[in-house]
Amino acid sequence: MNQSGGTAQDALLQQAGEALSRRDPQTALDLIDRADRMGPTHHGFLNRALALRMLGDLPGALAALDDALAIQPYDFTALLGKAAMLEQIGQARAAADVYRNALKIAPPRDRLPPGLQAQLDHAAAVVRRHAEALRDHMRSQVAALRGAVDAATLDRFDEGLEIYAGLKTAPKQEPLLLDYPRLPAIPFYDRALFPWLETLEAATPVIKAELEALLAGGMDDFAPYIAYPKGAPVNQWGELNHSRKWSSLWLWKDGTRQDAVCERCPRTAALLESLPMCRQDGFAPTAVFSALQPHTHIPAHTGSSNVRLLTHLPLILPGPARFRVGNTVRDWKMGEAWVFDDTIDHEAWNDADEMRVILIFDIWNPYLSEAEQTLITAMMQAHRSFAGG
Repeated sequence: MNQSGGTAQDALLQQAGEALSRRDPQTALDLIDRADRMGPTHHGFLNRALALRMLGDLPGALAALDDALAIQPYDFTALLGKAAMLEQIGQARAAADVYRNALKIAPPRDRLPPGLQAQLDHAAAVVRRHAEALRDHMRSQVAALRGAVDAATLDRFDEGLEIYAGLKTAPKQEPLLLDYPRLPAIPFYDRALFPWLETLEAATPVIKAELEALLAGGMDDFAPYIAYPKGAPVNQWGELNHSRKWSSLWLWKDGTRQDAVCERCPRTAALLESLPMCRQDGFAPTAVFSALQPHTHIPAHTGSSNVRLLTHLPLILPGPARFRVGNTVRDWKMGEAWVFDDTIDHEAWNDADEMRVILIFDIWNPYLSEAEQTLITAMMQAHRSFAGG
């Protein structure tokens, strides 16, 4: 009996859908009412919402969509329809909230028909306009307080405000190997934590001279930075895999000093030896000259572990070159080094017409004690030995 009732109900709802296709909403409502006497359904509420919308009863249509969403809360098209109606009756903020929820559960664009893709684009535009309005309002409300804090604090506050408004997401660590707990997610670290940076920066001419001597013999010693084996998934690295657009010359690699290279740039090697590089037998330090060809982009990626940070020192900088970590974008400048967390999503651009080269090496995260560094190294070595490596 339940099966026959369900079949009759389905038939009524199908007839209601046909009436809606003929743009006959009143007939559709009559059929939906008859179907509802057999029990409410998600399909019935969706048809009722469309019929009421055709009749100009937007509050009634919204109520019907809410009933449909009570049965299936993650109905993407129902959420889009509800947001569109809220927008139509002038409830822009409520519409933005519903559009935001729809965007969170939207299927991949390539699985949507063009009409829904256009609605998705509209939803994203509404959400962004609302977020920008909220940002501007909050900025105006705190404007009088900004003069009491320093520039570094303002930089962090402004990022926090845009995150709160919904325009940006908070940077997070996404290490590929080891995600060590209770370490802060800081894109670029405060220079005050690394007093030796001044020594490194002062040595820029010396390091650059030794690099240029290496380059005078050509780039044969530099190898592609990205080198996945045949058959491995390359993901975002398709363009740079085995490409000399991004190449490297290692001074230390996975904890092993590359003597042949270090002997050709002895003052650079000696300087690095004197700095607090991360030292983990079999893992670190890593120190490398990184060369990026003109108009080349290194796509967004993350590093292996948050227990260490990376240092960059520009050596050859023929023109504009940018670097993003999380929400922060900086331009490289000669004589200026920085320390950053490479487990936070980051990418780089060489916008110049000639090759850019920087020195990269890793150091311990300053929030780890020496005793903890020793423990972590032993743990990582045990992990590797367990796997037979």
